[in-house]
Amino acid sequence: FYEGETARLIVEEMKRGKGIITLTDLKNYKTAVRTAMQSNYRGYTIVGMPLISSGGLLIQQMTGMLKNYNISEMGFHSPQAVQLMTEVIRRAYADRAEFLGDVDFVKVPVKRLTSPDYLQQRMADYQPGKAGTSANVKHGNINPESEETTHLSVYDKSGNAVAVTTTLNNNYGSKTIVGGAGFLLNDEMDDFSIKPGTPNMYGALGTEANAISPGKRMLSSMTPTIVLKDGKPHLVLGSPGGTTITTQVFQVLVNLLDFNLSLQDAVWAPRFHHQWLPDVIYVERDFPLATRNKLKEMGYEIVERGNIGRFEAIRIVNGKIEAVGDKRGDDDAEGF
Repeated sequence: FYEGETARLIVEEMKRGKGIITLTDLKNYKTAVRTAMQSNYRGYTIVGMPLISSGGLLIQQMTGMLKNYNISEMGFHSPQAVQLMTEVIRRAYADRAEFLGDVDFVKVPVKRLTSPDYLQQRMADYQPGKAGTSANVKHGNINPESEETTHLSVYDKSGNAVAVTTTLNNNYGSKTIVGGAGFLLNDEMDDFSIKPGTPNMYGALGTEANAISPGKRMLSSMTPTIVLKDGKPHLVLGSPGGTTITTQVFQVLVNLLDFNLSLQDAVWAPRFHHQWLPDVIYVERDFPLATRNKLKEMGYEIVERGNIGRFEAIRIVNGKIEAVGDKRGDDDAEGF
């Protein structure tokens, strides 16, 4: 793909736009094959995307913090449950901003970030009924994305499961089509920390770990996820949505594994989102008003927004396959 006629057309398009990518750059590009993230939650094995996507690590952090609480007793979409999840998310995204980047260029303390004692320590200052603040919740102590992504979930008769998330980053990427080739160029450079401490188009912050460098891969929020039960595929999950992707997957996992919702209810339920900074809980229009009001009383800032993502989910139970496309878009579930 990165040689021959296609590569030549890409370079010509780059020159027209005063870009700097050359044929040599394209030829030298290599795919990185890395081991998937894997963790246990409520008796299930969660398999997620490794770095340079932050999704798999953040899901492992979030579920690792949440497993110390009996959230099912709090009630689905209750103020107590949403507050707990928000504070878990806040801490994971603070770590994301500080530590995560391309492991070929920076040392990311993955084992420490996902260790049970570290995750328990992260929640030590959590106060039920009182809003935390991102000004006071920094990254933990470690010793020496646009929403126009695309996702599909697949499961076949042989028991193979695939969760695939791809992205151009912003809507139509760079909005530039390679002449003669017919495909768009992305604008993924925005996923780097262009200037550490300055937010990108999604409001996400980063540090030197995700700074621009030749040959380096930018941090992503993609979170394609497969959940195993007794070693076999049970859930195949994912969504578009920039920095909201990971919190979407987290919510659907909790909806299914803690609150025991049906697959459709788990996917179609109103969503919320927090990402450390800005220090705001975003909620969809149909998010419960009573919960919003109680969260405001606790001290949270609530901002209503449009749809959060378009989730695609498959569940396999006793050999039976159930699939749900999100009502938020023109998504659909098909069987062949």
